[in-house]
Amino acid sequence: MEYTYKTENTCSTEIKFRLKGNRVYDIRFTGGCNGNLKAISKLLQGKTVEEIEGTLLGNTCGRRDTSCADQLAKAVRAAYNAK
Repeated sequence: MEYTYKTENTCSTEIKFRLKGNRVYDIRFTGGCNGNLKAISKLLQGKTVEEIEGTLLGNTCGRRDTSCADQLAKAVRAAYNAK
């Protein structure tokens, strides 16, 4: 199933992805640092919700207390818990 997550306090405005069980596929960011976010998406293709959380949760960007990566970790957990 495809999920859309509205981000908070980041340059990207939303994240779309698919969940199959606890594995995440087809991650796409709207806005943000295009090259970096494409790389993150490729590196995380097929990873589990737990792997993504363990790697990215709490990652910050500049003076912000969050980042696009942190928002992705929150998004995949919220989608997994909602299903």
